[in-house]
Amino acid sequence: MSAVTLSVLDLAPVQSDATAGDALHATTRFAQHAEEQGFRRFWVAEHHNMPGIASAAPAVVLAHLAASTSRIRVGSGGVMLPNHPPLVVAEQFGTLESLHPGRIDLGIGRAPGTDPVTARALRRSAEGLGGDAFPQELTALIGFFRGADPHGIVASPGLGAEPQVWLLGSSGYSAQVAAVLGLPFAFAHHIAPDNTVAALTLYRDNFRPSQTLSEPYTIVAASAICADTDAEADRLAAPRDLAFANLRSGRPQALATPEQAAGFPGTDAERHFAAQRRAAQLQGSPETVRAQAAQLLDATSPDELMLNTLVYDLDARIRSLDLTKKAIDG
Repeated sequence: MSAVTLSVLDLAPVQSDATAGDALHATTRFAQHAEEQGFRRFWVAEHHNMPGIASAAPAVVLAHLAASTSRIRVGSGGVMLPNHPPLVVAEQFGTLESLHPGRIDLGIGRAPGTDPVTARALRRSAEGLGGDAFPQELTALIGFFRGADPHGIVASPGLGAEPQVWLLGSSGYSAQVAAVLGLPFAFAHHIAPDNTVAALTLYRDNFRPSQTLSEPYTIVAASAICADTDAEADRLAAPRDLAFANLRSGRPQALATPEQAAGFPGTDAERHFAAQRRAAQLQGSPETVRAQAAQLLDATSPDELMLNTLVYDLDARIRSLDLTKKAIDG
């Protein structure tokens, strides 16, 4: 297995018996540990109307994470641009880059990260909720960092304080936009594993060098849960599987304990859905995860592999991350 740079994606999971504050403090400890272990970057994702996720405001969370660490890059995986005017995002991340120069990543997504009703509440109108305007809004956002707004509006902070801009995606559409604009591309393999290879190929084949990047650069984000045995990894993964089943059914909840998740019967369709998702990810003992990672890296050849470890207990989450890193690094 060839060497690959490792990074972390965290959802600030809210436990069933804890608060959002507890979740955010745990995410801070997780980021500090990732820095100590030499991970390249630590991202948090924007989600709304989801009781099990505390990272609804990435810019606010990142301000705290950046102040609580000293070397690791911190960023959004991602900010969902349809929810926000580009100028606001430019000012928020221009502020972060001004405070922590050279350490801020601005990952941008084109989905709302929530249901349509909540998306409308975020933007307070139907404008900007569709994906058709996404390339124009992304171009406008980048323009604020570079002083290219056609109306002469200055983002301050923002102008001259450009974070590293990434395009995130789970489809070929985002891959094409990233390629045309010459941006680094992060693919959500943990969400759409069937699309990973095709999207990365599309991105690499159509990449155009830009002011940002001279050649393609990719991240593959995968779910990763590692424990001493395959059985223990399966036990730790049960709350994640239940969380996805609940979300798919329109009933998102706080993250269950492994015991609570094990006691949830589920339908045949839900069990099949969980098994399908699990099959393409990294889950099991160190030996199992090493083999799975080798297969994934061989198929996708990413510049970085980003690990999402959705485990209930923080100590188990940290141990899973350490075991995964050791398995991949050899």
